[in-house]
Amino acid sequence: MEAILISPFFLLGGILFSFFLGSIPFGFLIGQAKGVDIRQLGSKNIGATNVGRILGWKWALVVLVLDFLKGFLPVFLVIWLRFSLNSTSVDLFALLCGLFAIFGHNYTPWLKGKGGKGIATSAGVLAALMPKVFFFLVIVWLSVFFLTRIVSISSICVALLFPLFSFLLYPNSPLFFFFSIAASCLALWRHRSNIKRILNGTEPKLKFSKQNK
Repeated sequence: MEAILISPFFLLGGILFSFFLGSIPFGFLIGQAKGVDIRQLGSKNIGATNVGRILGWKWALVVLVLDFLKGFLPVFLVIWLRFSLNSTSVDLFALLCGLFAIFGHNYTPWLKGKGGKGIATSAGVLAALMPKVFFFLVIVWLSVFFLTRIVSISSICVALLFPLFSFLLYPNSPLFFFFSIAASCLALWRHRSNIKRILNGTEPKLKFSKQNK
């Protein structure tokens, strides 16, 4: 089957679509629909964890799934379409789309650049592009959370181990490894305030609101 070259316009369109999809602040929008501003309550973050603290676990799950899909869908579509000369080009395009989806979530223009921390969206990218890494990192996240009940510690551990699992499970894919380093650095940067609280012993454990508004 003859391969098809990706045009610059298709590349740009895919990247812009990924950024736009990633930038949709579902946590904020759901909070607004429920009459609260998530940015002013709890940790003031628009992610699923803070939504859970304010609105309950059911809405946290909704936000988690939606944020996950923001990373999964654009990468999955690129892989499915396979408009490329070779697999390396497909991987590069998919990684760019995934990275811009994460950027969109973390620095959403709709909230003046104040977005989430990108863990759920990054997980969506991994599930589509690096499923073996996704599987093992989910196990790590759940294990650490079971021991600590602190979401940020679980997420930080996953970010630190991401490059290692990428290297071990996809040794012939240097693009994956470089992506894992970039995504990990971005996640750690977004968690810098959490890291300070962890070191100070003031990082709170997760407690869902019982209201489920």
